[in-house]
Formats: sequence, structure tokens, C-alpha cells
Amino acid sequence: MSSHERVLKTEGEVEGSEGLRMDAERAEEIVDALNTDLAATYVLYHQLKKHHWNVEGAEFRDLHLFLGDAAENAEDFADELAERAQALGGVPHASGATLEAEAPVEPEDEDVYDIRTSLENDLEMYGDIIETLREHVELFDSLGDPTTAEIIRQNIVEVEEDAHHIEHYLEDDTLVTADAME
Repeated sequence: MSSHERVLKTEGEVEGSEGLRMDAERAEEIVDALNTDLAATYVLYHQLKKHHWNVEGAEFRDLHLFLGDAAENAEDFADELAERAQALGGVPHASGATLEAEAPVEPEDEDVYDIRTSLENDLEMYGDIIETLREHVELFDSLGDPTTAEIIRQNIVEVEEDAHHIEHYLEDDTLVTADAME
């Protein structure tokens, strides 16, 4: 580590933004919500990557590709959330420990599960995140921040689409024979 350590902004500190005409009080409430969304999105990202790495079976290729794409979507969304929190004068959550501790969703443990169980866990997490995102859109609108609300609106389309794809993967139709499922 550098011997010239100098903290520029303390975690939890929110300055607001003169250029964006956002006072510190409103900015703090918005940044808190953005950090919650950021934490949840990174927990989802890591769970999707886990499933991407461990998927096997007859539908391996399609699921492997989908889970990789879904994780990339989550990572891109997390980046937008963090950049908006920073633009509003806040400090986005960054450490793995903080992200997991502040996430309103519970990650799967380290064990590897069958893909149906894994996808059911992903779908549950997506649902929780979608509900929180919808609440935060209303919050941002009520605080007079249409820009942050629009960022969430644009991204929730992708979040819902990925959740909908998981619903389709969980349908009963499969190429796997009954014997293989025993």
C-alpha cells in the first residue's frame, strides 16, 4: 500500500452534488437505496456466475450461455448503480463483505446444486430484487430525482427479462428423459 494514504471520502458520507442540484439530505437517501440495489445486484451476479461455472446436463450449453449473459447484465447494472451513487456525492459499496452484508437478498451457500434448484434460487432472488427496484423507482420519483428513477426503469426491463427466461427454463418441458432424472 502507498505511504501517501489519504482518504478522499469516508464510506457512508454523502455530499450531494452542486452541479446536479442535489442537496446532501436527498442525495443521502438516494445513495442509500442505490447501495442497497448495488449490493443485491452483486450478490445476484456472483450466484449467477456460480451457476454458470457449475451447470451440467443435457441443456448445459444453453444454460451456460444464458447464465453468463445474465451475470454480465447484472455486472453492467451494478456499474451504473455505483456510478450514479458517486455522481450524487456518495461512496458506492465496493468490498465483497460490505456488498453481502448490505444486500437485502441471501446468497446460496457454497454447495453445488442441481440446475433446477439453482435456477429456482436465482428466480427467488430476481423476484426480491425486482420488488425492491420498483419501490426505489417510486422513492426516486418522490424525491425529485427523475434521472435515477429512469436509470432503474431502463435496467429493470433487462432484470425482468432475465427472470422471465429463468421461468421458461423451469417449465416442465425438457429433452432430458425420465430415466436420467432419477
